[in-house]
Amino acid sequence: MPKKKKRPKLPNGYGSIKYLGKNRRNPYAVHPPTTEFSETGIPCTPKALCYVDDWYVGFAVLTAYKAGTYTPGMEKDLKKLKHDGGDLNDLAKQILADYNRTIKTEEKESDKGPTFDEVYHQFYNWKYCGKKEYAESTLRGVRASFQNFASLHGKIYSSINFEEMQDIIDNSKLKHASIERMVSLQKQMGAYAKDKKYVPENPALPLRVNIANDDVHGVPFTEQELKKFWQAKENDTAITLLILCYSGLRIGELNVVKIYLQDNYFKGGIKTPASKNKIVPIHSSILPLVKQRLAQYDQLLPMTPDAFRKEMAALMEQFDMVQDPPHTPHDCRHTFSKLCEDSGVRENDRKRMLGHAFTDVTNKVYGHRDIDALRAEIEKIKVCY
Repeated sequence: MPKKKKRPKLPNGYGSIKYLGKNRRNPYAVHPPTTEFSETGIPCTPKALCYVDDWYVGFAVLTAYKAGTYTPGMEKDLKKLKHDGGDLNDLAKQILADYNRTIKTEEKESDKGPTFDEVYHQFYNWKYCGKKEYAESTLRGVRASFQNFASLHGKIYSSINFEEMQDIIDNSKLKHASIERMVSLQKQMGAYAKDKKYVPENPALPLRVNIANDDVHGVPFTEQELKKFWQAKENDTAITLLILCYSGLRIGELNVVKIYLQDNYFKGGIKTPASKNKIVPIHSSILPLVKQRLAQYDQLLPMTPDAFRKEMAALMEQFDMVQDPPHTPHDCRHTFSKLCEDSGVRENDRKRMLGHAFTDVTNKVYGHRDIDALRAEIEKIKVCY
């Protein structure tokens, strides 16, 4: 088998050249640099500039694009030069000239101060790489927010005005909460840049969210819906939902919490210190399900949270529970909270089991509850088999 040809690695921010497979006249797709990202920071590949039959022709196109000399159809001239037996040195010279143009531009720009992405990485290291620990979900949110400003990454920070940032925010297709994080990051970066004297004033101060608040705070499952889950307790998705609804755990905590079957309780969590230290007795109704799940899979969630959300959506359709907005795993925490309220569970213990922090000194400093006291409270919840 012939060895696969090694191609030079493209510089960051250059774009990409994707091989689409054999039996194509133009098997290489030439994509410009990514400028849009999903809510979780996953790059959204932009539409191809063109399709070519040779990787180096694609490289020439991207180099011209980077230098600002690319014009639609340029690839046809490059391909013609190659196929007509033209002097490939001319092609090499054109690539080199365009490349040198980009290098000289970048060298000139570097004298004007740090770029947007340099300020971001300095700010990120200063804030998030110190002694204080941040939840991984928080860090992912920050990184995703940064990626959504990809079109500014290579620009000198001091040359960027708030209108450019606001335009990116206003054209984002993300939800309100994600856009709020984008605005917050820019204001923090701006304050950092001002303190470092990269800019005289924070350019992000006027930024705002210009869409209606679409945040959904959760809808508890009804008693009738819970009965459907119990009736389908042989179904893996239903089992997971029951464990969540009668423990108050987040979907992301299922494989994080420590499980003590000898004394039947969960310990730990994610996000806040109060959540990470919480203790939740395992309700007697779900104890057999927890043991069954551990015996079968050796973990509470035998798939990724995203995969579970898809399984849950299918079950909601099967059980005729489709609604707008649709049910999410987080609705299980709302269900647990409502079950506690409806069953007369002490308010302070409901907060403890949900992992919510106390703000008053009495409970924050002097509140102490052992596992037996918490078990007596959670067992007040009656199951609607």
